Amino acid sequence: MSGWSADRIPDQSGRRYVITGANSGLGAAMAEALTAAGAEVTIACRNLDKAERVASSIGDRARVAELNLADLSSVREFATGVDDFDVLINNAGVMALPFARTVDGFEMQMGTNHLGHFALTGLLLPKIGERVVTMSSLAQNWGRIHADDLNWERRRYNRWSAYGDSKLANMVFGRELSRRLTESGSPVRSVLAHPGYAATGLMRQSETPVDYLMRAGEMLHVGQSAAQGALPALYAATEDVANGSYWGPDFVVRGAPASARYRSAADDQPTRDRLWVASEKLTGVTFEV
Repeated sequence: MSGWSADRIPDQSGRRYVITGANSGLGAAMAEALTAAGAEVTIACRNLDKAERVASSIGDRARVAELNLADLSSVREFATGVDDFDVLINNAGVMALPFARTVDGFEMQMGTNHLGHFALTGLLLPKIGERVVTMSSLAQNWGRIHADDLNWERRRYNRWSAYGDSKLANMVFGRELSRRLTESGSPVRSVLAHPGYAATGLMRQSETPVDYLMRAGEMLHVGQSAAQGALPALYAATEDVANGSYWGPDFVVRGAPASARYRSAADDQPTRDRLWVASEKLTGVTFEV
């Protein structure tokens, strides 16, 4: 893996990908790298104008489809219109937002980052041929799973805690999905990745003093570009990696893809079970595994 970069992606000719949130940042970088290697990519996102610009810059191998993860009706409509494909990359996300709710009444960060992707994956799973890649974050290190209060109805809201909770939920979901796929005998894999500290607009929109730290980090080149931050997910999506594995930069915040550490909570079966049951109840989506 040492020095692994996008130009080492195996030939992707004939392979089809769906990437959520690929209209900018990490997702756009993934789409560009995968199509350059021969793949066909569906850019699934809410902002169609931005998505069309990305698709236009890529060429004929990219198409755009509307998907609003904060609206389960949009998730269902998107899933109905998708043909069979190889790899789903659950990339889209929001970060450290002021308190808001999705169309379905979910806290916006948990609703978009986890519950929307949970529902999308469950609905698409019969159409996925090879693997699901779910993006987590270093923020999973401070998250907690409050399965009885995922939507902050009984707690005082904190935007950074809510973000960490949602990214830990991504981690728990991805690991539990890998277990269920294995036990069911499915050939599909569930793998995870995080970008380290990547310089994307997502990291400077919290309207808190943390934004200034993010800008300073980018100016001092502490982090890395979106193209570099996309590498762990690209590695997880294209190389022969183990079901349930987790990939990030080798120097944690930056570097080439390497096996990454995650919270032990992600392997606590009661935590997994509680989150899964709560997610099914809230979204109304069950999995065929």
